[in-house]
Amino acid sequence: MTTNMDRRALLLAAAALAAGASAPAFAEEGWPKGRQLRLVVPFPPGGATDVVGRIVADKLGQIWGQTIVVENRAGAGGNIGNEVVAKAEPNGDTLLVGTVGMATNQFLYPKLNYDPVGDFAPISLLAMVPNLLVVSKGLPVNSVQELIAYAKANPGKLNYGSSGVGTSIHLSGELFQRMTGTKMVHVPYRGSAQATQDLIAGRLDLMFDNISQALPHAKAGSTKALAITTGKRSPVTPEYETVSATVPGFDVSSWFAFFMHRKTPPAILDKVAAATRAAVADPGVQERLKATGAIPVGGAPEELEAFMASEVKTWGAVIKEANIKAD
Repeated sequence: MTTNMDRRALLLAAAALAAGASAPAFAEEGWPKGRQLRLVVPFPPGGATDVVGRIVADKLGQIWGQTIVVENRAGAGGNIGNEVVAKAEPNGDTLLVGTVGMATNQFLYPKLNYDPVGDFAPISLLAMVPNLLVVSKGLPVNSVQELIAYAKANPGKLNYGSSGVGTSIHLSGELFQRMTGTKMVHVPYRGSAQATQDLIAGRLDLMFDNISQALPHAKAGSTKALAITTGKRSPVTPEYETVSATVPGFDVSSWFAFFMHRKTPPAILDKVAAATRAAVADPGVQERLKATGAIPVGGAPEELEAFMASEVKTWGAVIKEANIKAD
């Protein structure tokens, strides 16, 4: 027999279940008000990934009226920061600035502690950034043609820096060697900022650095800029010739995009994607991005997903053929 007390207990339990079921919906509806939001940058401060991510995050913070804390979690070609986000609570509080490593690291490392496809939801492509071929002031070359001739005359004696194995900066140098028949020594760093300082000091001979990082030093005369790595001249920095003018078919760009945990509630993913597109389209943000040499993109999650698939196909083939492995 069911007593009044039993019925009351059942009603209370049902009410509790109903409240629990509706709580996430209410949380999503009010998100991100009152939340502690963070942006994980998988490279050190000062590099292009950090600069582009902070510019867009600043605008997102203004749109939402929330402070977004930037966490630089560098190491292992971006894997440490990527893993932080993959293992974070999928509650919408954590954003990731993804780079080409999202497409290449699966081919470079024997094992990843995350799934670069299954663990991340694409949000929006933020910007494309040409790499700028820069050399130390003491290197006796002033053009791509002169660099190729010098490298061929001194095989294995030139070194080039990068922000890590498998980054677009590294792959630019690898592709350059293969297409020109030159041989240089790769020196990987944990981010491009330290590599840039060694280039300025003359401890490195050259870099295919992100233009946003390399441009201020080239304009200041601390390094010599020879050309950009895109197939065509950049509308942001049209004064620079392309590597492809001397090496036909050479075309490499760095890129930066926002990702979140794949299991984040769809309503929050949609809200972040819409706000990110609005942030990138903002005239002030576009001006700040272009000032670093970046080309603003924006776009829908579906477009980023298709772009990622293309990058996986392209660079996977290059890395396998060249047998590039991370240390």
